[in-house]
Amino acid sequence: MVSNMRYADGEFDRAAEWREDADWLAARLAMPSTKVYPIWRHRFLFVDEAAPVILAPGAAAALASLEQTVLLGLIDDAAHFTIDVSGMSEAAVGSELTGDTHDLRDVAMNLSDQTAALLAFGRGMSVWHVDHQHCGRCGGATVMERAGHARRCLDQACGRLHFPRTDPAVITLVVDGDRCLLARRAMISIPRFSTVAGFVEPGETLEDAVRREVAEEVGVKTGAVMYRASQPWPFPSSLMMGFWARAVSTEIEVDGEEIGEAAWFTRQDIVRALEREEIILPPEDSISRQLVEDWRNLPEGTKISGLE
Repeated sequence: MVSNMRYADGEFDRAAEWREDADWLAARLAMPSTKVYPIWRHRFLFVDEAAPVILAPGAAAALASLEQTVLLGLIDDAAHFTIDVSGMSEAAVGSELTGDTHDLRDVAMNLSDQTAALLAFGRGMSVWHVDHQHCGRCGGATVMERAGHARRCLDQACGRLHFPRTDPAVITLVVDGDRCLLARRAMISIPRFSTVAGFVEPGETLEDAVRREVAEEVGVKTGAVMYRASQPWPFPSSLMMGFWARAVSTEIEVDGEEIGEAAWFTRQDIVRALEREEIILPPEDSISRQLVEDWRNLPEGTKISGLE
């Protein structure tokens, strides 16, 4: 399986059984051991880009009027919450709170696996709450419930309860013997070459989604598909499911819309292209990078079980 997967360390208790216990939540928010992470417009605050800013329970209580808190879970019986302070101006954040705001992707590699996963959870919840202020059924306003894990429509004739959504996506390294296929997305100008990815459509299996996306984007037909690993990707709300797939055709024809160019690379081709700065690989925190690196670490001539 893919190693060193950022955001995928689930080693914390999500404490689902406590989300509707108002007394428990209030008591936890008052405990000295509780950790509350302020999040401003989907960005956390960090000290030296390595340590997330944590508010004392008293300070968090003073900010509670801006937005409600979201329970992330328990680690060693200490509760962890986020509090959205997006109602504060940028100047107020700079003067009233410690640290600087950062996109999680920019600092994730400086964090422990557990902290990165915890904050990714909080980041995904932050996006969901902002995007679901109104009911998708009737258009009425919604309000947070269940410690931030649901939103209730306030229209009495509706009252629908909404839960966070996750969009399934497949991401695939296509392999042809000792070559892999890397592609540059059409909308970026830098030479970043990555794997092929796309969303799963209703009524579609993951394997069919892999074959369809590869065929649509680069014109290559694939046969055997092998699951590698999954990664939560809350930018904004995806679950990336990673695969290797065996090519059964090799002629490339990019779609020109999603993909600007694509090519086959041997392991040595990648090394040379990186040295010459002709390509840039995907960011280190992405499953795309890990799919490529795990393949690169195989000896030349390796027969991949499951793709034969």
